Amino acid sequence: MKKIFTAIVAMMLAVPSFAQYSSGGFELDKENLYYGVRIGLTAANLSGDDIDADTKVGMAMAGVVGLRLSSTTPVFLESGLYYSERGAKDIGYTNLEVPVLIKYGIKATDEIAILPFVGPYFARACWGKTKLADVGGTSVKVGTFDEKKWIGLNRMNMGFKLGCGAEYNKLYLEVGYQIGVTNISKKDDLSIHSNAFFANFGVNF
Repeated sequence: MKKIFTAIVAMMLAVPSFAQYSSGGFELDKENLYYGVRIGLTAANLSGDDIDADTKVGMAMAGVVGLRLSSTTPVFLESGLYYSERGAKDIGYTNLEVPVLIKYGIKATDEIAILPFVGPYFARACWGKTKLADVGGTSVKVGTFDEKKWIGLNRMNMGFKLGCGAEYNKLYLEVGYQIGVTNISKKDDLSIHSNAFFANFGVNF
């Protein structure tokens, strides 16, 4: 948690300099291309057959790029690359995720835009560790996400991401939920899905 807190504080301190030199964020009245950075938290879990795991709180970071699709309607296509800590308590791993989101801009005030979004994401688990309790009750970590020591989950994952964002003076905040569609269990008779709530803060420029 100390690392997560330090990263969030560093991001908040960097925001004024980003905003000072940025060239714009979402502009609902004209076509535009924007870039952004994000940092936030995930509350992840695994659901499925015989799964009884507590939620894992982790960190997320990303760089994104978006493009307005229509000259008459504030519809945006956004993608990027996310580093996201996923899994569940004692079953932690890290995803690299690429979302493909459709966002619709709603002008709340002259300075605030509301941006609901939905779309698929494609992910690959890159590394992780699992804690297992031995007979004596001592927790030990096994594996660094290699095939021989991993717990039997597939690396590739796909799902849908939905939520809502808000932008004010280039500052951006979003909350949402990721629904895992792919069965990530390697066993044919076992179903496991990766899901997560998320909250991200960042800046568009």
